[in-house]
Amino acid sequence: MVHKIYCPNCGSEAERHYISDSQLTRTQCHNCDYLMISCTLTGRVIEAYAPGIHAAGIRLKR
Repeated sequence: MVHKIYCPNCGSEAERHYISDSQLTRTQCHNCDYLMISCTLTGRVIEAYAPGIHAAGIRLKR
């Protein structure tokens, strides 16, 4: 299943893919190369790439 969404990185049109057989959600934007793959069940991020977002400004929750 694929939903059209707005990219959380640049605001352009993006896609969110729900991959039910592996319980993954993949959000991607072809405009800015944003990518986030997360577990559909837990919400944990498995892989992420967001150009222009710097890790120094992100606080990790423990």
